Amino acid sequence: MTPGESARTAERHFPVDALPALGITVFGCGADEAVLFRELAPRFGVLPTLTEAPVSEANLELALGNRCISIGHKTHVTNSTLLALSRAGVRYISTRSIGFNHLDVQYAESIGISVGNVAYSPDSVADYTVMLMLMAIRNAKSVIRSAEVHDYRLNAVRGKELRDLTIGVIGTGRIGAAVLDRLRGFGCRVIAFDNRPKTSADYVSLDEVLQRSDIVTLHTPLNAQTHHLLNRQRIGQLKRGAYVVNTGRGALLDTEALLDALESGRLGGAALDVLEGEEGIFYADHRDRPVESTLLLRMQELPNVLISPHTAYYTDRALSDTVENSIINCLNHESGKQHG
Repeated sequence: MTPGESARTAERHFPVDALPALGITVFGCGADEAVLFRELAPRFGVLPTLTEAPVSEANLELALGNRCISIGHKTHVTNSTLLALSRAGVRYISTRSIGFNHLDVQYAESIGISVGNVAYSPDSVADYTVMLMLMAIRNAKSVIRSAEVHDYRLNAVRGKELRDLTIGVIGTGRIGAAVLDRLRGFGCRVIAFDNRPKTSADYVSLDEVLQRSDIVTLHTPLNAQTHHLLNRQRIGQLKRGAYVVNTGRGALLDTEALLDALESGRLGGAALDVLEGEEGIFYADHRDRPVESTLLLRMQELPNVLISPHTAYYTDRALSDTVENSIINCLNHESGKQHG
């Protein structure tokens, strides 16, 4: 299903007059998402209950009477909350994210709750990833900082061109594949690693990706096997002067080891849209309160490290896809139950 077609397709599968109104409680619902839920839900015969608060045992009553709920990815869902949801009659959770690392899916299933993720336009993260690559190799952080204080001299470090570099793409699912598509237009050399190759890319071993690449970009899901996929030993395999880009999940990287390699000058730089320990920091205003992350503060001091607050996915198209497909997930689940 392509973005923009999902609403029409769903209306064919779930005509409003064919099904009773389905109640869905939407937790962690931002103001932008709320607008879309209110606009889209009536088209599907859905009655949404919206709350900005993340799901917890304290607001469990909002889910009473609804078998399906939708949650955001910004807050961890504890097992005790999952158990309370199960006891309240919730049987399906649609998480408005691709990843599942903010809740224990196996535990949820063991207590009778199915969990589904959403698909959204991979172009959002792919565009942002290539932007970060270009900013990193053109020293954009230093250039912009200097210009903002009216220092318009050329940077002492010259930039690089993508066509002269080898890019290693780790993880070639929908987003990784979209990154590969974009890189072809730059004329750079591209190699890839994935346990299950899905594209026509030049696949090599993970060790070879690390040893050959001038830029390594991470697009693999976070799970027990990929936690600290780039650990201290693997970061040590990177070429001197290499760059690391991460728009996947923060814990794919051993942040302390990456920081050591950056501070020592062994790596050329990093561009990170996600970070270990970002929970409670990203998506909040910290201008008037301290940031409780020494790693983040050390990273931001470096002139060759770009940090953004988990925003690569955040486009008009992707947000609309996310809300729409979260509704469709719930309808699919209920339709399956009705016909099961």
